[in-house]
Amino acid sequence: MSIIESLAVLFGVLYVLLAVKEIIWCWLSAAISVILYFFIFFSAQLYLETILQVFYLFMAFYGYYSWNKDSKVLSVIKWKLIKHLLIIFSGIIVTILLGYYFSNYTKSALPYIDSFTTVFAILTTYMVTKKELYNWLYWIVIDFVSVYMYFSRELKLTALLFIFYTILAIIGYFTWLKNVKNNA
Repeated sequence: MSIIESLAVLFGVLYVLLAVKEIIWCWLSAAISVILYFFIFFSAQLYLETILQVFYLFMAFYGYYSWNKDSKVLSVIKWKLIKHLLIIFSGIIVTILLGYYFSNYTKSALPYIDSFTTVFAILTTYMVTKKELYNWLYWIVIDFVSVYMYFSRELKLTALLFIFYTILAIIGYFTWLKNVKNNA
């Protein structure tokens, strides 16, 4: 276990714990974690995960801005089923296209799995910035698949982090669901 991976995990855990509690400083923890993971994933030849870290960094700033700007009015929301079906369908199409490209034109490790986790993490991170309740259900699937991907690339500490993320996503869902019911 490297020190860099350990720090990335620490800030990653802090990010999710603070997000579950809807504490705005989750976004600073996210920014630190993703900067560290950028280098980790690049060296593990998970190129889409590397690109994803750049997106996460921008979303950390956007999330902070969004939660800070709208802190008085931004509450947990639920999107309609049709919107989720469109997200899932679009995500699958983009996953297949990226997976094909990275499988045939790069030395990317696990290109289809890497594509799946990256595409859906992008979509789901946006959902978090909007405080959409069902983002946690997406994270459960993404995190579960990520466990396999990281373990197979010898990123064992990160795989353990994603087991923990899966548990936190379950807790996050029920915490935010309770908030929705209390605000109804």
